[in-house]
Amino acid sequence: MKLTDISRQLATAFAAVGVSGLVLVGCNNSSAPEATKEPVTEGSTVETAASDIDPEHTKIVIGTTEGDFADMVRNQVKSSLEAQGYEVELVAFTDYVRPNLALAEGDLDINIFQHKPYLDTFKKENNLDLVEAFQVPTAPLGIYSGKKTKLEDVYKGMSVSAPNDPSNFARALVMMDDLGWIKLKDNIDPLTASKTDIADNSKYDIKIIELEAAQLPRARDEVDFAIINGNYATDAGIKLTEALFQEPSFAYVNWSAIKSADVGKKWVEDVTNAYNSEAFKKYAHETFPGYKYPKIWGSDHSAHTDTAEKSAPVEAAAQ
Repeated sequence: MKLTDISRQLATAFAAVGVSGLVLVGCNNSSAPEATKEPVTEGSTVETAASDIDPEHTKIVIGTTEGDFADMVRNQVKSSLEAQGYEVELVAFTDYVRPNLALAEGDLDINIFQHKPYLDTFKKENNLDLVEAFQVPTAPLGIYSGKKTKLEDVYKGMSVSAPNDPSNFARALVMMDDLGWIKLKDNIDPLTASKTDIADNSKYDIKIIELEAAQLPRARDEVDFAIINGNYATDAGIKLTEALFQEPSFAYVNWSAIKSADVGKKWVEDVTNAYNSEAFKKYAHETFPGYKYPKIWGSDHSAHTDTAEKSAPVEAAAQ
C-alpha cells in the first residue's frame, strides 16, 4: 500500500487529534510555551564579496524547536552561513504552534521543526502563506526489540506495543502491513488507519497494545516488539540504529518552512545549500546515526538501510 495523495487527506487525518497535539511534529517533545533567542556571534561576520550573500537580506533568523534541530544550527549551519558573510540568529521554541505563527508574522525568516502533513494542516487552519523548502534529518518511527530481539522471532499470538494517538497509531499499522504482519483493507486512507481497517490479523494474531507514546520505551520488557516514536526513543537513550525496522515513507521527514514570498531568493538558496552541503552531511551522519535523511541525499538518505530497505519505498506527497 502506497502513501499517495497525502495532502488531500490531511484535514480528516488530524482532526481527531488537533494540530497542537501531534507528538511527531518535530524531534523535541517539550510543550512549555517559551522561546529563546540566541544572539549573533560577536565578530562572526567576515568580509566577503557582495555576490557571496543576498545583498537585500544579510541577516537570517532561524527558528527551531529545542533539541536536535537547534543543535544542527548551533553546531554546523550557523558557522557555515556566517563564514559566507551572513549574520545568523537562532530562536529556539519549546512548542509546535508559535514557530509557524512567528514565521508568518515576520519574526523569523525560516523555521525547521515539522513534517509536511503538519505544515499543510496548520497553514490551512490558520490561513498562513507558508511553503516547505527542504528536508532535514529526522528521527523516524521504528520497531524495537522487546522480549524478542529479531524480526524473525515473530510468532502467533505475539504482543506489539504502539503509540495510542490516532496519527501515530495509523503509522504503526502501516509499518506492520509493510512487514506482512497484518493486512490492511485495500484503498484505505493510511493517515487515518485504525483497528477497524485491519483486514486480516490471522497470520500472527497480534495483540496490539496501545500506550501513550512517552510510555513506550519503558514498557519494552512487557511486549515482544515495541513501535516507538524517534524522539521518545532518543530521549530514553535508545539508539535509533537499534531499530529492527523503520518506516520507509518520507511523508514524516521534517521540512524547513518559509514564506511563499521568499521562494527563489538567494538567502533561501544559501540556507538550503548549507543543509545539503557535504560538510553538513558528514556532521549529520556522525552526530545523528539512525536518522532518516533527506530524500535528495540519494543513497545517503538512511543510516539504517539494512532495515529501511526491507520493504518497497513509499512515495511521499512532498516529492
